[in-house]
Amino acid sequence: MLKVLKSGFFLSVQDLGRLGHRHVGVPISGVLDTIAVKRANKMLENDPSDSVLEITMTGPTLLFEADTYICLAGAQMSATLNNKPIENYQVIKVSKGDILSYGRLENGFRNYLAVKGGFRTSEVLGSRSQYFPITPSKCIADGEEIPFDEIKAFDPSLTEVKMKKYFETGTLEVHKGPEFSILTDRQLGEVFSKTFTVSKANNRMAYQLSELIEGHKHSMLTSGTLPGTVQFTPAGRLIILMKDGQTTGGYPRILQLSEESICVLAQKKFGDFLSFKLL
Repeated sequence: MLKVLKSGFFLSVQDLGRLGHRHVGVPISGVLDTIAVKRANKMLENDPSDSVLEITMTGPTLLFEADTYICLAGAQMSATLNNKPIENYQVIKVSKGDILSYGRLENGFRNYLAVKGGFRTSEVLGSRSQYFPITPSKCIADGEEIPFDEIKAFDPSLTEVKMKKYFETGTLEVHKGPEFSILTDRQLGEVFSKTFTVSKANNRMAYQLSELIEGHKHSMLTSGTLPGTVQFTPAGRLIILMKDGQTTGGYPRILQLSEESICVLAQKKFGDFLSFKLL
């Protein structure tokens, strides 16, 4: 078991998502930064879909109640094991009684903790990803215990890798969305020349951008959306849907983020700068 002594800002169990249920309104959910998580799971020789802890902005304090191996990934959060600094993308042995703590957020916004074999919380509709009301809660609270399989010995093929700093860019690569053609020349110029900033309204459901562009009067039927869909409101607001976002929407879908750009955006916080680049 992993005992949560202090949960931090927003701590949740996530895997690669809850697939096959969008037709009944259930979001995919799952980790926001798949690049980080797939690398951490690969280093532990886990299945890519093994569940991890997603740690947002302020990290937890965690007590290991069994031996295992871990790998951290994503944002830099000044992590320590028994008060000794540890780095991302290293396979680290932990023993019963060890305490993992997080300090100051240095770079990025979301860190991931992977354990050998993944966390063993209950599956709901084929996924361990937390998303209320599909799961009993949306995040993990102080004092909860998260199960994992005890691992006494493991000889990893890789013990450390250097990851490219993929999320230091502020450029989001995008494809044309279904309603891209409604954009006027002026609106196109604004979308692709402006520097936008992340507003305070950002979470696992969606990121809103602070700056407006010229609005529109286009009406449409409610239509399907995906993680990474950029919606365009009549007032000129751009809203980028994320993994917990709704499955349909009535705003024009002017752009669609690439998978890597969703990972980049997942590591951005209030006040960070963004721009769009058409693929």
